[in-house]
This record gives sequence, structure tokens and C-alpha cells, in this order.
Amino acid sequence: MDKSSEFEKEAVGIGQCIIRVTGMTCASCVAAIEKRARKIDGVMDIAVALMAAKADVKYEMSKVSPSEIAETISDMGFPSELIDDPSAGKGETRIQIKGMTCSSCVNTIEKGVMKEKGITFASISLSLGIGHFKFDPEVTGPRDIIDLIYDMGFDASLETSRDIGHLDHRDVTRKWRNSFIVSLIFGLPSMLIMMYFMLTMDMEHHHLPPKCELPLCIIPGLSLENFLLFLLATPVQFIGGRHFYVAAWKALKHHSTNMDVLIMLATTISYVYSLIVLLAAVLMAHDPSPMTFFDTPPMLLLFVSLGRWLEHIAKGKTSEALAKLLSLKATEALIVTITSNMEILSERRVSVDLVQKGDILKIVPGSKVPVDGKVVHGSSMCDESLITGESMPVVKKNDSMVIGGSVNIHGVLLVKATQVGDDTTLAQIVKLVEEAQTSKAPIQQLADKIAGYFVPIVVGVACATLTGWIIVGFVNFEALHVKPYERERFTPVEIIFQYGFRYALTVLAIACPCSLGLATPTAVMVGTGVGALNGILIKGAEPLENAHKVKTVVFDKTGTLTHGVPMLTQIALYSTDIATALPRLLVIMGVAESNSEHPIGTAIVKFVKGILDSEIGGKCDEFQTVPGCGLKVTVSHIDQMIETASKSLLITHFNSQIKMTGTRDFHMLGEVMVDCSLRLEGYSDPLDDSLPMEDDNQLIPVGEKMSLERYQVLVGNREWMRRNGINVPILVDETMEKLEEEGQTVVLCAIDGHLSAMLAIADSVKPEAHLAIYTLKKKGLNVILLTGDNKKTAAAIAREVGIVNVFAEVLPSHKVEKIRRLQALGQRVAMVGDGINDSPALAQADVGIAIASGTDVAVEAADVVLIRNDLLDVIGCLDLSRTTVQRIRLNFLLASVYNLIGIPLAAGVFSYWGFMIQPWMGSAAMAMSSVSVVCSSLLLKMYRKPTKESLSTVEYLKSKDTMGPGVVRDLDTISIHRGIDSLNRSRISLASGSSSRSYVINTATKVRSDEKSPGIRLIPATELSIDTDDQNEREFLLV
Repeated sequence: MDKSSEFEKEAVGIGQCIIRVTGMTCASCVAAIEKRARKIDGVMDIAVALMAAKADVKYEMSKVSPSEIAETISDMGFPSELIDDPSAGKGETRIQIKGMTCSSCVNTIEKGVMKEKGITFASISLSLGIGHFKFDPEVTGPRDIIDLIYDMGFDASLETSRDIGHLDHRDVTRKWRNSFIVSLIFGLPSMLIMMYFMLTMDMEHHHLPPKCELPLCIIPGLSLENFLLFLLATPVQFIGGRHFYVAAWKALKHHSTNMDVLIMLATTISYVYSLIVLLAAVLMAHDPSPMTFFDTPPMLLLFVSLGRWLEHIAKGKTSEALAKLLSLKATEALIVTITSNMEILSERRVSVDLVQKGDILKIVPGSKVPVDGKVVHGSSMCDESLITGESMPVVKKNDSMVIGGSVNIHGVLLVKATQVGDDTTLAQIVKLVEEAQTSKAPIQQLADKIAGYFVPIVVGVACATLTGWIIVGFVNFEALHVKPYERERFTPVEIIFQYGFRYALTVLAIACPCSLGLATPTAVMVGTGVGALNGILIKGAEPLENAHKVKTVVFDKTGTLTHGVPMLTQIALYSTDIATALPRLLVIMGVAESNSEHPIGTAIVKFVKGILDSEIGGKCDEFQTVPGCGLKVTVSHIDQMIETASKSLLITHFNSQIKMTGTRDFHMLGEVMVDCSLRLEGYSDPLDDSLPMEDDNQLIPVGEKMSLERYQVLVGNREWMRRNGINVPILVDETMEKLEEEGQTVVLCAIDGHLSAMLAIADSVKPEAHLAIYTLKKKGLNVILLTGDNKKTAAAIAREVGIVNVFAEVLPSHKVEKIRRLQALGQRVAMVGDGINDSPALAQADVGIAIASGTDVAVEAADVVLIRNDLLDVIGCLDLSRTTVQRIRLNFLLASVYNLIGIPLAAGVFSYWGFMIQPWMGSAAMAMSSVSVVCSSLLLKMYRKPTKESLSTVEYLKSKDTMGPGVVRDLDTISIHRGIDSLNRSRISLASGSSSRSYVINTATKVRSDEKSPGIRLIPATELSIDTDDQNEREFLLV
């Protein structure tokens, strides 16, 4: 939601709250709650999520309160509680206070707390023993308030934190288990009695007793079978079925219907009908005893209770991912006070809810990181797999960020808390997943509408079935398929009515809107949960459903395809002794650039720090810098650092490569390529004809300056070298031009008056970018690069990752316009970005995908957030959407086929061919239908995200080596556009004086005459603040 919308909401007093709703069983319950809630004066909109057991309500704060809405829903038979009040801010807490005896205690605490800096509100209830406090989280926090109250002589603690019991449906599962046990106690004997007498009648129908006598008959009109079934059905009907009666009554009271109404209709009608005909038979001493349906209530409730029990067990499994995320939260934290030398003075163990920003936390090996923070001392590795999906432990050292909920594997860390409470990464992930599972997919809205009319339609079908079979029976009695003993024992009229009632009850028992209503939310809940565990946060059901429809994927460049920060990419070292020269060069460069604030210097310093695995020391004297040229400095006191660098793991590995392959090749130093080729074939003289020189200036190897302690260092461009008397050889200059054409920034380094090295710095492409682009193109998707960077850099990046369509030098507003134009062509567009300038395009796209390492604005505007900052997760997102939607469709197919076949079968449509079922069989089928749909959704938990190994096929590796599909090496094959080239514009050239000038003409629009050019009116682009390609070209826009 944009800011203007939020301001409008505040102006008119519109609020939003989340209410937890329990007791819902199917989509009919959802429809009933939404219908009733919308009738409340002040409620503007409500969305109820069946699986998440939540209601998202928008309301007018001047007319109704969230508690009143929750109370209304509770009156409908669905216990509700407010779990998210919009009036609650981040700086609020509720604290339980013990030891208060009178109002003076309350007054003492309130006055004492309000004197504390940062506390803005204090209100205490003596009867409840709870205090409500508001504060500035940047100044104070709950722990300080508790300490204040404790110092006053009272015990204080936070209110009980979030309970995750609702996620596994623990309470409702226990309720239906108990109901099933009660129904089983009476239902199982009913089934055995029914089967015994059914078999007895079938075998002995040819010699039935002429009069009422035991064991088949107790008194005239009352058989032993009916008597036993009556005794078993009565307690089940009124004890085991009480949950259904209560729910059905509350639904009918509010003029709505649900699954409970169907169940109660079936059991009540069968019980009342059977009781009436049995009493009539006993009073009239009718022989034989009539056919009854006393077996229907216990057996129907038995199977329904079993189905509900299994269904809620399965539902609990669907939210396992969210419960697992919540369980990651640490319960305690170890707060320490330290000296400037990082010595621990004291330790204090507190609840994690009492941790405040700025606290220093001690994290021992094997413990969970309590909150998000920054490492201030120590080194270790943390397991972040359940949060980011990264399977390998992540190295943590000084200045590294840690995520709350991750596990410290080894080494003690001192961490400064940066985000606490609901602001931590884990809390935000949980919130996003909960919101996604609460939202409704567009396809779910159709299911809810069907469910709203389902029960009345089923009741109508049951009535039509009863009426139809009665008519058929009186017209053609022989068309009724009844057992021979029934024809001998009962009159035709009794058989006709019993036949019609049996099929009508079976229709009521078998019809199930639950499976239809569970088809989408169960799949969405499992799908979003699986995505969260794999580092893909999908913010709602709609983007989850729409992602698989995407036909065009638009990528931003900086921070998306690239790392977003300048990085050292290549070093050309001019030395005969590479092993000695390289560590010395790196240390000298690192020390020289340590005082520079230029991004290039920052990139060099960062790389050298990584080599040293420590801070850079040394001494810099006579530091001079010229903007746009370079720097000049004298470096000293670096011998110790050179020794450390020589022993580092990366340098050692690099030297091993040289020994194995020789120094004529290119070698990798981490992710940086080292060019060792620019030197003599032999080792005696570093200069040879292979390196043409313009004068006697030579490339003096750094390794030969072993005896010097002070180094005169120059770092900068060609001009800076020439100003300081350093000649740049032709071959070096050509190499620099080649790298600059690829969009890299190249600097030279001269030491003690001799050119020593060349370094290339660029915003390097992410290693997985090429594979991600190749895979998307292989799937038939159109891939576009949309960037505000210049054409040369954009083309270089596009060539490296394999993108053909490039739009460079695009303003943020133009990015939105480009997305709109693609959508106008009927394409579903996904936008992948990370910066503030991408947020409008992310919001405009059908599916906005943000990199979690980007800005908060971009993450907020996007529909999907990639936690791991891995572009392969874009493919995972689209693949997860496709898999989830396929599962939803399968669920709908199962639910629809079940009802489309089950209801006609229950109504006796296929009885002519011998296909017929009893009411209890219908109830068993109904119970199993919901369980089957939920279990179908649970199969999504087997989903495995595409990995680099699975995507790096033989075909991909061959294409990469042979310039196949997805590898763009020739700039001429890339379609580069400047700005957003209009889809309906054409460019023409008109003569204007002695030079040719370019104009943009809208050929789709009718134009007016102009004295300069008949038939068109042109406005210079400069008047509209639109950049042009060069100074000799002017662009005009048509008016």
C-alpha cells in the first residue's frame, strides 16, 4: 500500500485488525462468517482464511471496534479473539505485576515509571494485575520497565508470549478425537448388530416365524434389532453429536448453513422418523416391526468424527513449516557488559523478549542467536538453513550480521543487538508467511461462492430424491430394488417411504462442501510454508497463483544481476617472481587506499582485508589525492602484514596453482583473476620485445624491492601516471581499453617510479546469473534487462549473462511505463529488483520479486522476497507456483468428481444397475473426501527446489562452451535500447541546416500541421528534461 493510501485511511478513520477464528470446518463456515460480518455497521471488508483460522477485517474506527467484531463472530458459534489490534504500536508492552494491594500501589508504580525517560504512557489494572505501557523503543524497553517496577518492591514479568498451539490444531484435534471415541463406543456395536440381523434375514427369509417371538421380536411392533439400535443411537445422537447440534443451531440462527447443518439434518431426520414409526408400530401392535434408520446416527457420526479427527491432524501438518519457523525463536539471551578491550565484566540471563537495541549479547557454541545483530568480537560459523535455506554454515566474524534463530556452531560471539522483537528477520518472515496463508487465491473465491449455495442445493436434491422415489414407487413398484425378505415383511407403502427416505438421507450424508473448500487453502498453506523453508517468501495466495503464468521476466542490473558494490575482478601483475610480488603488492595497495573514500579504494581495501583476515595496519605519509585522477602516498611499516599475507590460505593456494601450471597462465585468487602473462619469456630480463615500449621506462617487478621499507605509491588512471612521469606501454593501454569496453574501471599502480600492476574494478556479475538466465530462456520465457546504467555497461553485463533485450539509461518512472507496455501486449510480467528505484516497477508488475539484501522499500513493494539473494530462487519461485497450482487443480478435480459422482450415486440414480449405498456408507465416503484432499496437499511437502547441480545440465555446459543458446558473446547480437523506446513510435531524420537531426514521431496519433514540418508538431526533448544520445542529435515528442 502506498503512502497516499495510508494517509487517506488515517483521514477517514479506517482501521484494520486480525482476528483468530476457531471452529470453522469448511468453506460454508467461511461464507457464513463473511456474510454476517459484512452486515455489521462499520465493517467495510472481511477476508476469512479457513486454514490459517484468521479473519482480516477493515472497519471504520468511529462506528465499531475490533473487540465488537470478534464478539459477533463468537456469537455465531466460532470462538474468536483479537490477535492484532491496529492501535497497538511497536513501543507497547503488557506486564504482569504481583504484590499490589491497593490503589496507592498502582499510583506509586505509574508515577515512578512515568519519570523514566522514553516512557510516554502507563496504565495499571489492580484487579487484573496487568500494566499497559507505551515507550520509545530507541530510548528504553520492557526490560527497563520491569527493572523499575522490581526496584519499587513489586514482582513483574511480561505477559505470556505467542502460543503456537493453534498451528497444529491441537485443541480441535483433541475435541474430535474424544468425539470419535464416544461415537465408536456406540457406533461399532450398532454396525455389528445391523450386519448380524441383515445376514440373518437374508438367510432365513424363506421361513420367517408366523408370529412375534424371541429372539427376533420382543413385543408386537418392537423387534430386538430395533430395540438395541434405539438404545445405542440415543446417547450418540444427543451426546456424541452435541458439537454438531450447537454449531448447526448457531448457523441457522444467523440465517446461514454449513456442513454441520447437513449432518444434523441427516441424523435428526433418521432418528425422529425411526422413533415415530417404531412408536406407531408398538401402539398398533403391528407385526412385523417396521424398518428403521436407528443405525444411521451412530454410524454417520462415527465416520464424520473420524474424518474430522484425521482432517485436523492433516491440517496441523500443513502448517508445520510455520510452526518450525516459530520454534526457531530463542527463549533466553545472555546480556553482558564489556570493556573497551572486549573483556566481559558481568553476565545476566534474561527472556529474549526483554532484549533491547544496543544490548551486547554473548552467544556460546550450540546456542541460538536470540535476535538480529552485528558481531563486535569473536569468530564462528552459524547454521542459517531453516531461515535462508542455505545448507552450508556461514562464517561470522567482526562486523558480520547474524540472524535471530540461527545456531552458533562453534566459537563464542559477542553480538550487538540491532533488531529486536517483531523487527527481527525471523519475526518478519513469520509475519509474511502468516499473511500469505491468510490471503485468498482468486480461484478460492469461486469455491467460497459455491460453498455458500452448496447446502441449500443439497437439501433441495435430498427433497427431490425423496419425492422422486415416492412417485416412482407408486407408479411402478417393481422398479424399486428391495430385498426379498422386505417384500414379504412390509407393505408396498412402507417399502416406498422407507426406500425414499433411505436415499434422501444418503444424499444428506454424502454431500461434502468441505473438500471443495479445502482444495485451495491447504495447498496454499503447504506451498507458502515450503517456500519459506527454501528461502522464498511469497506474500500471498494471489502471487503464488499468478507466478506460473509469467511470460516475461524483467531484471534490474545493479544489485540484482550484479553484487551491487564495486569489487576487484582482475589483477595484471608485472613481475618475474609472482609468488613474492603478489602479497607485497596487495599489502601496499591496501595500505595506500586505506585512507581513500573512493569506491574503487574501498573495493581494493575490502579484498586485501579478506586476504589478511584482519584489519589493515601500516603507515601512510604525504597522502595526496586528485579527484578524477588518483592518489599519491608513501607507505611504510608493512613487513609484518606482508608475512601474514604470504601465509594466508588464498595466497598459498594461488602459489600451488603456479607451481602446477606455470606462470604463463591466468590464475584465480579467490574470485579475482590474476594475469601473469605480461612479462618476459625468460626470467633474466622482465622486458622483452613481446612488450613494446615507447621509451626506456621499464616494468620493474615488485618482488625485487625486498630491502626497502618505504614505498612511493601512485594509484590512478593513465593521465595520473603520465603527470607523475610514468609511461604506460602500448600493450598495457590496449588491455585497459579492452577491459573498459566491458564496463570495468581500470587503475594502474606504480611503486617507486615503476609501473607494477593494473587492477580492474567492476560491479561483478553474480556467479549464478548466467545459469538463471539460460534456464528461464530454456523454459520459453522472454528475459529483459532494464537498467538506469549507461549503454556500454549494460551491454557488457547482458553479454556476460546471456540477455539479448536491453533497455539502458531508464528512469524509475520509465521502468514502470515499460512494464505497463509489456502488460498491454497481454504478457504476464515478473520484475526482479532490489533498489528504491525498482519499487514502482515491482508494484506495477504482475509478480514483483525483490532481493532481500536490497532496500526495505523494494522488499515492501514486492510480492515475493528472495531471502538467500540467489537468482536461481527466481526459477524456484516460478516452479513452486506451477507445482502448487497443479496441486490445487488436482484437489478441485478430486472434490468436484467426488460430489458429481457421489451425490447421484447416493440419490439412487445408478440403482437400476445395482449400484447403491446406505447412509452410513455415504458418511464414510464424505469423511474420507476431506482427508484425501488435505493429504493431496501434504504431498507438496515433498517438493524440492531446483538447485545449481540439477540445472547445470550437459546441454547447458556444452552451450556455454560452444556459444550456444543463452551465451551472447557478440555485442551485435544484443538489442540495446536507450530509455524506453516506444512500441508505436518510429524515428525519422529531417534536414536541419547542415546537420542531420533525429525526431521521434508517434505514427499512431493524428497530428497537426506545423510551419517547420508540415503535418507534425514537434517539441524538443530538452524542454521535457529528456536526455538525448549526443550533442548532435535532438529528440522531439509529438503533441
